[in-house]
Amino acid sequence: MKKNIFYLIIGFVALALLAIFWYSVETFTPVLSMIAFVIGVVVIYVAYRRVDDFIEDERSARITEKAALRTFQVFWVCFCAFSIMAVMNLLYMPHLSRELRFDRQSMPLSVEIMSPRMIGYVQLGLLCLMIFLYVGFRFYYARKYGEWETDEE
Repeated sequence: MKKNIFYLIIGFVALALLAIFWYSVETFTPVLSMIAFVIGVVVIYVAYRRVDDFIEDERSARITEKAALRTFQVFWVCFCAFSIMAVMNLLYMPHLSRELRFDRQSMPLSVEIMSPRMIGYVQLGLLCLMIFLYVGFRFYYARKYGEWETDEE
């Protein structure tokens, strides 16, 4: 198995764990998420043992370095933007006009764009997205720097 396939497996295991975590929270069964986590680690370990192209040379190290850097650069922007929106959602204070200040009956108690629970799920989903971003950048830089070309002269 190739490294990129292994990284994709990690991403899909993370997505499956996210879905199982969501289900276990909704059904109040925390044991399910703990068992799923252990099974996920075992699946990743078995997949890791089957990877056959972990040959590290200068080009491979450069591709890994560039992919990790670009993943970080893109991901922190997405995660920071979402986190700012989440904090603003949690701290939202409605701006009231002068007409509504004295009319307490028509004033909403709170306005939520997203519930705190959903904010947590989206943040976990963004962490799963980070894995797929890394794989995408590895594909891009492997093609750019020619990792899949033969070096035999």
